[in-house]
Amino acid sequence: MMIDLTDRQVAEYFRRSYTAVDGLWFMKVEGRYGFEMALQVDEDVWKVLPKIQARTLMSMIGLSKDMDGLCRAVETRLALEGFEFEAEKDANSLKVHISRCPWHDMLVKSGRESLSKRVGDLICDLENTVWASEFGDIAFKRDSQICKGDERCVLSFEQ
Repeated sequence: MMIDLTDRQVAEYFRRSYTAVDGLWFMKVEGRYGFEMALQVDEDVWKVLPKIQARTLMSMIGLSKDMDGLCRAVETRLALEGFEFEAEKDANSLKVHISRCPWHDMLVKSGRESLSKRVGDLICDLENTVWASEFGDIAFKRDSQICKGDERCVLSFEQ
């Protein structure tokens, strides 16, 4: 069997599938049980998925469990998911300025922008806190949010 796709096309196929399934399952749970239950289940998923993602990247590209490893992992994850961002790192901290969030864009495109702030408050903070914990005693906070009308999201990680 021959696949007539480049590696880039295969990666794009799986990225789009990953994004679609995240939104699709949320909407199906929401339709059956309501928004609050869908958000609760989403929270349960995002308590675990970032651990799997972080550990997978650690083993795939040999990342250390420190601020350097976190920086490479976060940059890789954001690039793979289609974020537009810039990162600044020093010995004990990482600050990421996100100018475009594909998750927010997806909610806007689907006419569900009003939900973006709620999902962002819970899921983005949870996801990044879990990522930070996988790389050591690193704290996470968000200084601004696109989904709350700010020009960009600013993610801060400190050791």
